[in-house]
Amino acid sequence: MEVSDYFINKVLEKKNSSSGGFFDKTKMEDFVRELYSVLFLSQEVNTAAQLRNNFEQLRKLLLDLVKSIAPDEVAAEKHIQDFFLALPEIYNKLILDAESILEFDPATESLEEILLSYPGFFATYVYRISHQLWIQKVKTLPRVISEYGHSRTGIDIHPGAVIGEHFFIDHGTGIVIGETTHIGKHVKLYQGVTLGALNVSKDKANEKRHPNIEDHVIIYSGATILGGETTVGRDSIIGGNVWITQNVPPNSLVYNKSEIKIKDNGPLPESLTFVI
Repeated sequence: MEVSDYFINKVLEKKNSSSGGFFDKTKMEDFVRELYSVLFLSQEVNTAAQLRNNFEQLRKLLLDLVKSIAPDEVAAEKHIQDFFLALPEIYNKLILDAESILEFDPATESLEEILLSYPGFFATYVYRISHQLWIQKVKTLPRVISEYGHSRTGIDIHPGAVIGEHFFIDHGTGIVIGETTHIGKHVKLYQGVTLGALNVSKDKANEKRHPNIEDHVIIYSGATILGGETTVGRDSIIGGNVWITQNVPPNSLVYNKSEIKIKDNGPLPESLTFVI
């Protein structure tokens, strides 16, 4: 069955009405991978001259990406300049993030192991570079980069979130961190944590919708913390699978109480009700 001319024209009309030029996602993925490799992985040639050449190639690659979204060449050049000026600070934060993993994770033995294999660290790296582009107000690209990190790691961090230093994601799969989340320093998250909004109403797009997590908080797997007015106070521990929509004072321990019943050897009742 052939596709109708009406449908072909409808698709073309939609494509031609979109703003900006052609965006190459493959080029974006190349930029994210190559920047990570240049910053953290050993190369065949490790010299100052080679690094300068690598950064120049990355600058050109990022410029092409930004220009495909924002054709104004002067504005695009300014975005590239601002990004690479911010890169040393981003790098320093990422080193602190990696050192936190090394300090607290008993399963790792070296910084090299973290840089080569830890999805939580890679997701944090993707967040930190996309966040920089987000605060520079580069259109579309930060979200595309963050979604690439999501697809690679199963960790979904919106580039608009604000995350402090010494950030530690352990395991990580299924973590969701919403756009207006504020996370302090020395925070640890485990798999399946959601820092989300109480509702997804479009009229709240410009409001604070996601929670605040203060310094030195640990949030264990499966915990859900919702709402823009919800704050978890510093030095608190949030246990697994809890549901929080109100403030948690500093130095708190929040957990679900497990109940254990020992079955006896008596006769089974005539009818059984299974609750899962």
